[in-house]
This record gives sequence, structure tokens and C-alpha cells, in this order.
Amino acid sequence: MTVRPFSSLAFAGSLLFAGSAEAADINSPVTPIVEQVETGTGWTFAVAPYFWGAGLSGEIGSFGLPAAQIDADFSDVLNNLDFAAMAMAEARRDRFSIFGDLMYTKISVGSATPKGVLATGVDVTTQTFAGLVGAGYTIVNTPSGRLDLSLGVRVWSVDTVLTFQGGVLNGVSRSDGATWADALIGLRGEYGITPEIFLTGWGFVGAGGADLDWDVAGAVGYKFNEAFSAVAGYRALGVDYSKGGFDFDVVQQGPILGVRWQF
Repeated sequence: MTVRPFSSLAFAGSLLFAGSAEAADINSPVTPIVEQVETGTGWTFAVAPYFWGAGLSGEIGSFGLPAAQIDADFSDVLNNLDFAAMAMAEARRDRFSIFGDLMYTKISVGSATPKGVLATGVDVTTQTFAGLVGAGYTIVNTPSGRLDLSLGVRVWSVDTVLTFQGGVLNGVSRSDGATWADALIGLRGEYGITPEIFLTGWGFVGAGGADLDWDVAGAVGYKFNEAFSAVAGYRALGVDYSKGGFDFDVVQQGPILGVRWQF
């Protein structure tokens, strides 16, 4: 059975790291952060919550029941978001970096089914946690920016409840979930166009528990002063997991917005 909800959401968003605080140094990291602390060991630390207004599309199935097809526009995302929390952090020293990205969302969507035979409608509630931990090494370092080769592991934990309305499956409700890990490889970087304007982004791909796990983003930022920058861009993340009658084959994509406070 295929179900197409009117809307859905996943609020998230990202915005990487930060480094040297010299105003005229274009080589300083240009991605937005909320806090930066430099220690006597030479390490730089950054942490940043972020917002990601993403639509959700794909298929979610549990206990071998017919998969529910999700197709939600970002314009209606606020009507379906129950809760969302996201944050990114990084520690950097010279060419080496350690980073993390955490996302949690709870989304509730519902709609009539196209044919209405097995059911006339379905309600889908999904709680998703995705945590990425990785390390990187700068392979390109110029006065204008840098490019890091990065390796990481993303842990997923997904819980889904499907409740069918009408038809043969009227009143049937099933919950299912899975937890798995995927190994990822990719690139992260930033490039200063001017001392104020910069580009930043990343791309990851991998697999493990899932058949495919990928994440790409690109953004442009503006540095207002030593303490404040703003970033706007676009992010898309997809995962294809299927095991034991549980299917989670979805893509989340949408605009990202963020700011950086540095001190």
C-alpha cells in the first residue's frame, strides 16, 4: 500500500567550525560557530546548534506491513514537527580535526491513501536520532581556504508507529524500529572569497547497517565582524535501510540557516 501525506518536517541544519580570530586572515575558518575557545595546547574548539528546514520523502515500513510512502513539502513542515534538536561540534589542531553532528527529530504525518482498499488513511509517527562522529586531515591548505579528507561513523536509531484508518486494516497499529551504524568517508571544507564572504560545505557517502548513507551540503556565509557571521545554504541527507521487515528509505532535504558567535 502506498500513502502520500500532505506534509512533514525535519528541522535540522548545520554549520561547521571556526578557527583563528584575526580579521584580515582569509585562511581563518569561515564556517559558523556559536562558541570558540583556544587553549595553550594549540587546539581550537567550536560548538554550534543549527536549523534545517527539510522536507521528507521516501518509504517507511514496519513488521512487513505495506510501506507507507512519505512525500512532505517544507511549506507545511511546521504542522508536522513535534520536536527537533541539532548541534555540531569540532576540535581542531593544525591539520587534524575531530568533529560530531547530532540530530533528533519527531515527526507526525497523516493522509488518505490513493486507493483506499486496505486502508483509507494512515498516520505515521517517526522518531529519528542520527549521530556522526569523525576525524579529518587537511589535504589542501591555502591562504584562501582548506579541504579536509574525513572519516566517520554515523549511528542511526529510528522508531516508527503506523496507524491505519478504514478499509481492511482499520484500527491496526504497529510500532517498529532499528538501530544501526554506517561508516562514512567524505570531504569538508571552506573557501574565502573575500575577508567577509565565504563558501562552506561537505559531502559524505558510506554504508554498513544501511545499504546506502549519504549527506551533502553547501552554504554561503558573511562575516559581519570578529564575533558574528551568518550562513545560508542547502542540505540533503539520505539513508536506505531494510532488515527484518523494517524499511527506512528516506531523503531529507531543505534550506539551512545559521549564525556564528566567536569570542
